[in-house]
Amino acid sequence: MRADRLLSLLLLLQARGRLSAARLAAELDVSPRTIYRDMLALSSAGVPVYAEAGRDGGYALVESYRTNLTGLKESEARALFLALATFSASQPLADLGVGAALESALRKLTAALPAASRGEEALLRQRFLLDTAGWDVDAGVPNLPAVQAAVWQDRCLLIRYALFGGMVSEQKIEPYGLVVKAGVWYLVYARLGRVQVRRLAELLDAQPLEDSFTRPAEFDLRAFWQAYLSERQGATPGFVVRARVAASFTGQLHYYFGSAIQQQLAHLSPPDSAGYVTLELPFDSFDDARRRLLGLGRAVEVLHPPELRLTLQDYAAQILDLYTHAA
Repeated sequence: MRADRLLSLLLLLQARGRLSAARLAAELDVSPRTIYRDMLALSSAGVPVYAEAGRDGGYALVESYRTNLTGLKESEARALFLALATFSASQPLADLGVGAALESALRKLTAALPAASRGEEALLRQRFLLDTAGWDVDAGVPNLPAVQAAVWQDRCLLIRYALFGGMVSEQKIEPYGLVVKAGVWYLVYARLGRVQVRRLAELLDAQPLEDSFTRPAEFDLRAFWQAYLSERQGATPGFVVRARVAASFTGQLHYYFGSAIQQQLAHLSPPDSAGYVTLELPFDSFDDARRRLLGLGRAVEVLHPPELRLTLQDYAAQILDLYTHAA
């Protein structure tokens, strides 16, 4: 942390000129005695810092001295503030516990820049709000801290997740990384030599193990994720449902199915007498289809497969019974 503080001292002195030890101590949340030691360290390292005594005295850099870390153009400062403000407001970073640290870094950067650039930060906060989370985000990710620790320390994980029919699978895996896409967390992991992806919210439990693993030197998380997305977009859906969809609802289908539904929507037949059209809806699995279709109510009626239609009827009957007999 001392190197970080020394750099902050340099930036403050360059941006604001002469500052007293008390003022520097307040800016960096340390004691004046620490500032005295840091100034001695800077001077010993060859940085031309000097002190002036008296009421208006303090520490300053010689006029000709500059570092390579400031001198930002107006457009560069604006872009930097916009990026940091976006990240600091990000829910995924809050989930990881680093949102407050990034907000603190933004405040320090603001304090270290000249007054003209510092005004940019206030302007941006009042004119732009970037909410990076999607609507269908994970409502809490209880296993994230355990998974994050295992990913960071290259430790194996013991995970448990539900299978169709109420069965539970337990597996020992090697967690390579975490990806958050539109507010949804995914775990990228290896098992039996095969790299896989699983939504973090699907995990019933995740326990870091004492066993460590060696991450393949050639594995690149960003490259893998891009390849995974390309393969997923071009792949045949894992579970296809034939359904009647209310014509008035088709304009909202792209929010639920993305580009996978666009081609069908472009060649829609006229609605039937009840105002419905027939479509093939893509889902990841039977469970995924049931979960998502329950939330669409009478806007979508399943025609095939019959087992999905029956399970939706059963769930609907249970819900009706619950509310019919509620006190």
